[in-house]
Amino acid sequence: MIKFMKNSKGNLSRRKDRNKIKGLYIQLFSIHGLIRGFDPELGRDADTGGQVVYVLELAKALSEHPKVEKVELVTRLIRDKKVSEDYSVPVEKINDKFGIVRIKCGGRKYIRKELLWDHLEEFVDKSIKYIKSVGRLPDIIHSHYADAGYVCTELTQFFGIPFIHTGHSLGISKKDRLIEDGMKPEEIEKKYKIGHRIEVEENIIHFANLIVTSTNQEIEKQFGDYENTTGGKFRVIPPGINLSRFYPYNKTIKHDRKTAMLLQMISTKLLTFFIQIDKPLILTVCRPDKRKNIAGLITAYGEDKQLQEKANLAIFAGIREDIQTMQDNEREVLTEILLLMDKYNLYGKMAIPKQHEIEHEVPELYRIAAKTGGVFVNAGLTEPFGLTLIEAAACGVPVVATNDGGPRDILKNCKNGILVDVTDHKNISRALNKIIDNKKTWLRFSEDGINNVRKYYTWNAHTSSYLNEAGKLIKSGQPSLNDFAPVGKKLFKADKFVITDIDNTLIGDDKSLAEFIRLLNDLHRNVGFAVATGRTIESAFGILKKNGIPYPDIIISSVGSEIYYNYNGKLVYSKGWGAHLNNQWNRERIKNLLSKFDFLHYQEEDTQRKYKVSYYTSDVSDNLKMVNDILIQNKIKANVIFSHGQYLDILPYRASKGKAIRYLSYRWNIPYENILVAGDSGNDSEMLKGELLGVVVANYSEELESLRGQKRIYFAKRKFAGGIIDGINYYNFLK
Repeated sequence: MIKFMKNSKGNLSRRKDRNKIKGLYIQLFSIHGLIRGFDPELGRDADTGGQVVYVLELAKALSEHPKVEKVELVTRLIRDKKVSEDYSVPVEKINDKFGIVRIKCGGRKYIRKELLWDHLEEFVDKSIKYIKSVGRLPDIIHSHYADAGYVCTELTQFFGIPFIHTGHSLGISKKDRLIEDGMKPEEIEKKYKIGHRIEVEENIIHFANLIVTSTNQEIEKQFGDYENTTGGKFRVIPPGINLSRFYPYNKTIKHDRKTAMLLQMISTKLLTFFIQIDKPLILTVCRPDKRKNIAGLITAYGEDKQLQEKANLAIFAGIREDIQTMQDNEREVLTEILLLMDKYNLYGKMAIPKQHEIEHEVPELYRIAAKTGGVFVNAGLTEPFGLTLIEAAACGVPVVATNDGGPRDILKNCKNGILVDVTDHKNISRALNKIIDNKKTWLRFSEDGINNVRKYYTWNAHTSSYLNEAGKLIKSGQPSLNDFAPVGKKLFKADKFVITDIDNTLIGDDKSLAEFIRLLNDLHRNVGFAVATGRTIESAFGILKKNGIPYPDIIISSVGSEIYYNYNGKLVYSKGWGAHLNNQWNRERIKNLLSKFDFLHYQEEDTQRKYKVSYYTSDVSDNLKMVNDILIQNKIKANVIFSHGQYLDILPYRASKGKAIRYLSYRWNIPYENILVAGDSGNDSEMLKGELLGVVVANYSEELESLRGQKRIYFAKRKFAGGIIDGINYYNFLK
């Protein structure tokens, strides 16, 4: 690694800056689904459910804590006519300390989470760019679900930021459920990319410093299936609920006129579905998902004539406009609901509204159920937590819940209902009858729920435990699993870069090279050093070591087809650059097409790379034209680079040393005019042109003569490394 001179004045300045910081800066990442700061569209699709509520409420609660200075919820920016314009606002301010930051990734359209996997490197790049634009690293990053976990895994490796993760659901559990439902493994892989998700989750478990779960069952039964799971990094911190919204049915609240009218309208609208409006209400609120077992609840109600006489049934299964246009899972569930309603002739007894508003309507629905002496039902076949159960408890409505996962912990704490095996619908109807028939039982469950929710499930309690754990992570220093962070933190602070070719630019004259090395060792910490070379990474690393050159922060190798970061002597491949190059690249097809040309000789295998096909050839312009022509005729986008009179490289159209440098400029938020590049040959041409500060060393190949006189290209008077120093002085780059 390059040794940098310490600057005591700079260190003092940073200490003063830290003293100005009022509190913690926390970034929460929740990438998929539709997230906005008001009226979340819960149930619109499979990706917009309980996780959305969880992250919004967590962010708001954290922002209200005096130890927290700033909270950002980072999600995906969406510009799609099919969804609200609210999701296209880059920064949505919620309060003085909390905002939603939206980052463009995977195009503009709203797409399901399984299609986002191929675009997460873009999200990583733009997250780094955003963080650097803020000018301060977060004290904590907290990912929600595996896609956000992937992003935070990359960020913690770059910067050493303490990393918290919440799974919400896990790939192995989902795969097992889908197989039980009769889906073939190859179908599961094709639709959900489940193998990749599980691999990502293993990495998340390895790199996360803390994994927050809602229940012990989540640790034992779900995370327990993963190889990297160890007990020390898990903490059970149940989520809370907003008690100002979910207040008890028997509490008198003074509302403004508009809210009072809205609440009255909610009640009136619901009652229009029923013939007899004075019966207890059986209520469920969930997404239209097969795992929610809505069909089991309707069957329990439909098969029990006495229960139908006693109570009405209301099912709020997401938001819908046209069932035929919905995704397969939602369409099948909603169609089954309507068919079962017809089968049991539940018209006038059962409601299934198309829309419901979250902020006021859902809490009021719980209170309506309670006022009628009704019951809330969570009949899910599996339930990692069960947020609706604590919402119902807070409002005073007893519950019947699945005897699986989170509901076990919730009912153990709240004592507000009955757990049943929901695979037998008769268990559901028996429990409903038991609660509705016995007023004392109903009152006991109602009162216990109201009281115990306030004891176990408040956001104040959650944030207190959360910040206590976060404080421990920050106090302990850099994550123990990560020795990659020093260069990442240097790049975060870097505002200038010196980037040079190796052969015949950096090396070639020992005396001027020694002079350049002394300059490197005296560089200020805000100036980075990189090389951009046609050599492979192995060859580049070897030649730098042989010549005693301090290892650069970044190596752009194989004519710009690869980028590596140097972490304390460990080279780490830039997956983001690889993902960027992969678009429309077909190496084998190019190789087959060019095999017909006798004037091309395939280079040795150790020079070939995933994103580079290399040949020896002669300096004959017609030959190069034939190569370009055949690629164009076959509609192949590629970058053809000829250098040193004999080397021909075929790269993805997005690849070159120049494009790699511009990618790094974008990712690390370093302006072009703060990047000095030096080279000597044709494969340096693109990186020398444009808005960068170009330096052509005096021993250049004639291929670069055409650049003379162009803006921001300086032809040095000295050769080799001396020419780089000459260019640095010409641009007054380090002053």
